[in-house]
Amino acid sequence: MRLSPEGALSVNPQDERKYLIDSLRCVKECRISRGLGLLDFVDELRAIKPDVFVVNEDGAHESKAQLCREMGIEYLVLRRLPHGGMPARSTTALRDECTIPFRIDLAGGWLDQPFVSCCHPGAVLTISIEPTHAFNNRSGMASSTRNRGIELWRTALPQGNKEQVAKLLFSYENPPGTREVAGSQDAIGIVYPGLNRLEYNGAYWPYAIESVKDEEVLAWLERRLHLVPIGPRAAEFSVLAETRVTAEGARALAEAADACWQAILAMDITAFGRAFTASFDAQVAMFPNMTNQAICDQIDAYRGLAYGWKLSGAGGGGYLILAADGFVPDAIQVRIRRQYAVF
Repeated sequence: MRLSPEGALSVNPQDERKYLIDSLRCVKECRISRGLGLLDFVDELRAIKPDVFVVNEDGAHESKAQLCREMGIEYLVLRRLPHGGMPARSTTALRDECTIPFRIDLAGGWLDQPFVSCCHPGAVLTISIEPTHAFNNRSGMASSTRNRGIELWRTALPQGNKEQVAKLLFSYENPPGTREVAGSQDAIGIVYPGLNRLEYNGAYWPYAIESVKDEEVLAWLERRLHLVPIGPRAAEFSVLAETRVTAEGARALAEAADACWQAILAMDITAFGRAFTASFDAQVAMFPNMTNQAICDQIDAYRGLAYGWKLSGAGGGGYLILAADGFVPDAIQVRIRRQYAVF
């Protein structure tokens, strides 16, 4: 038997869960998965060589079924049906349900910092993400900003003008005296639903915000984004070390973001992948610490499956985001928030 968060954080610590399961008379052995991603249990599966592999329906995935077929293991999917009309329960449901979103920066990231956009103006593209996964802290999904939102509002965004709410969140995260100001794209990306284009020109706040809520575009986009967990950034990670910001680099970043925006609106996966990667390359050219050899090796492993790629947030870890059609092994997919959910 295995225990696996599959990229999500458990309510109960893994050692506590293992202790409880080991205590069951019917359990021969309980192990904790050591890998990452949807197939984090592969080493344990090969060692145990079970006759049957059982998952709940919310943990079912074609990559697991394919692995079992290759290994000659029966793959069984169980439905979550409570006994005798009792209410459905899960450890996740034991939390107060928090609807405050995460965000993904698709392109142009760093232009929300004045020291970059003062070199050349440009847009940052963000999407607001439903909290269907408990994304790890320090993984480029604006979890720090979201945590400040939870401190302010507990479980949901407040009613009111979206820009005012986003400004409140940005100000709360960056009080007077803050040395390294978090970019406003984090707060805006969390508060504004759908796909958003934020225009910056040497200031902390964008001078214009354009939102796309078209269902066809959003559905197309979320089906083509695949996130591969690569672990959180190390505590000592410093993305600002060895920074090389130039007017040429900022212009390349802005042009890539614009191309990415046009490709999404046209629902052109080839153009989207090309611009997606170009934006990432422009980021790395100015902030080389966003990547390391291990991350580059992981990108290389997926090149044949994706039209484009980037790292979440400031890089150094987190999630490798792939622009791809169809199935991507070990990846999770996100749900773009369509509406402004409030208390």
